Amino acid sequence: MEKQISYTLKKEDRLKSRKTIELLFKNGKTVNIFPLRIFYLLTPDTTSEQNKLQAGFSASTKNFKKAIDRNRIKRLLRESYRLQKHSLTEQLEISDKRLSIFFVFNGNELPDYKIVYEKMQSSIKRLQKIINESGVANI
Repeated sequence: MEKQISYTLKKEDRLKSRKTIELLFKNGKTVNIFPLRIFYLLTPDTTSEQNKLQAGFSASTKNFKKAIDRNRIKRLLRESYRLQKHSLTEQLEISDKRLSIFFVFNGNELPDYKIVYEKMQSSIKRLQKIINESGVANI
């Protein structure tokens, strides 16, 4: 019997903790895939209470003055992430790690969904590669 993939983005999957976000920006690493900047923090999973994968989303106030534009971008980011996060979740289960991610949109123009989806796909592939490399180093 096959395991069914859940394409949801629950409240527990979102990065909400101010403490975790501060730690992410202070100690985390970055990956740039224009127009996205991805901050990530990969840690060993010591507890099974929290989710192994949490994500946050933001759009630059400098480039998008209107809140309606920033909200639209964040909505597009969340939707494309929701549909593609299952591969990251599976990989984190295997490697027994936790990953906190924060996606920041830095482009100048309001994007369409196709561009956001493609950039999210390439950023998730890059994160998978990073998880693989970190797992090999620990063995």
